[in-house]
Amino acid sequence: MVCPRCITSVEQLLQQNGLVPKSVRLGEVELQAVPGKEAMKNFTEGLKRTGFELLDDQKMQLIEQVKTLLIGKVQSGDIEEHFSISRFLLQHIHKDYSAVSKLFSGVESITIEQFFILQKIEKVKEWLAYDQQSLQQIAISLGYSSPQHLSAQFKKSTGMTPGQFKQQGVTHRKPIDNLRP
Repeated sequence: MVCPRCITSVEQLLQQNGLVPKSVRLGEVELQAVPGKEAMKNFTEGLKRTGFELLDDQKMQLIEQVKTLLIGKVQSGDIEEHFSISRFLLQHIHKDYSAVSKLFSGVESITIEQFFILQKIEKVKEWLAYDQQSLQQIAISLGYSSPQHLSAQFKKSTGMTPGQFKQQGVTHRKPIDNLRP
């Protein structure tokens, strides 16, 4: 789950299957009681039809937790210039960063850093499309040292400058939960 609409969809599926959540957060559901096999089977099938999947495996849960944390950080638009992904993840998941990074890369075929950059680029596209902030403001909000650094990374990732993207409109956006280089 990567957005508030995702949470709403999962909450509706839970309700349809008679499952009472204790909490529903991005990437995580905690139930009030242990569900019956039939209810769980129906819920799992409903998740698949909606484009989600149930993650029982602890490694997959860890990867989803990393994604959720990084997506949330980018969506907050509050990334300081010297932001450290490794420090941020260590504070939130309390696991050795090198092991998490190796697991993430092995499963996702992309590094955590590349994933984070792709998330930031999609946020830049969103803000450019809405034309509410200057490139300077966007660069500051997403932790870039300068608008030039943002522009260079944007061009490397998309093949066009932020200005060229703006001229083409919003047709080149990607779903944030499905980003690949």
